[in-house]
Amino acid sequence: MTAAVKTAPDLAVRLVNGLLAIKPLANIAKHQARQMMIKRAEKIGVPWTQAVETLQARDWKADLAQVQNLQLSYPDYYLTSFHAYETGNLNWQAAFEVESAARAVHAKIWQGAEVQGDPMLRQSYHNILKSQIGNEPQDILDVGCSVGLSTFALQEIYPEAKITGLDLSPYFLAVANYRAQQRQAKINWVHAQAESTGLPNASFDLVSIFLMCHELPQSATRQIFAEMRRLLRPGGNLAIMDMNPQSEIYKKMPAYILTLLKSTEPYFDEYFSLDIKQAIVEAGFQTPTITSNSPRHRTVIAQVSG
Repeated sequence: MTAAVKTAPDLAVRLVNGLLAIKPLANIAKHQARQMMIKRAEKIGVPWTQAVETLQARDWKADLAQVQNLQLSYPDYYLTSFHAYETGNLNWQAAFEVESAARAVHAKIWQGAEVQGDPMLRQSYHNILKSQIGNEPQDILDVGCSVGLSTFALQEIYPEAKITGLDLSPYFLAVANYRAQQRQAKINWVHAQAESTGLPNASFDLVSIFLMCHELPQSATRQIFAEMRRLLRPGGNLAIMDMNPQSEIYKKMPAYILTLLKSTEPYFDEYFSLDIKQAIVEAGFQTPTITSNSPRHRTVIAQVSG
């Protein structure tokens, strides 16, 4: 009986892995998962289809040229499939859909939250941020800013701060810049690698990394932490909000479900096995605080050592 309990998940995982290894079947699975997400979004009042069509109707050439760094080389880990997009984040479709996708994915974090789940998640992070860091930051860097959802949220919390949003996808940044113009928000958008930003030493009081680390191999994560240490001023803070591997939800999740999640998150295993506290200390920070801010997420805050 015990043996059956132990081997059943392994058999399910092997079956799922075998199916996902067959590209046509994997593509069908990704397509179905995406369609389910769109239906979920529309059901809770997120106009996914309409929002995407509105963005598609624009001519984005000027927007892209305004933010794109044509000299940038993309790291190998970024040139892979993420979130069921064959070219990952390097395409317009991903950029046009990410806002709706965030609202759909976060709708189930708290029971009954639905369309409010995404703003509730961001607010839970900022509540911890405000309570744990001392002085109001004057210069803030939002790393992996995507289309600006996390950047604009930071601007609302710290309206007097100068804010920079950094991302590897020029398509995301083009949409972010367009959204900033709509909001009449002054943001400095930077198209660069987070592990090699090209920004000046000690130029920020706060670096925020929102839902990015789970999309990185451990080697890149460690390089990014070291780069953030270089960018932060004495007394500055690194703040990270991401999935919580210690969450009871993930601990109890069937192995085959986790395997399906990995099909759209290629570095899932590396993130879940990372000792994030140790990695942050090794990068030159004080021992971080780690606080649960949702049933599935945690906030990690560390101050510059010395």
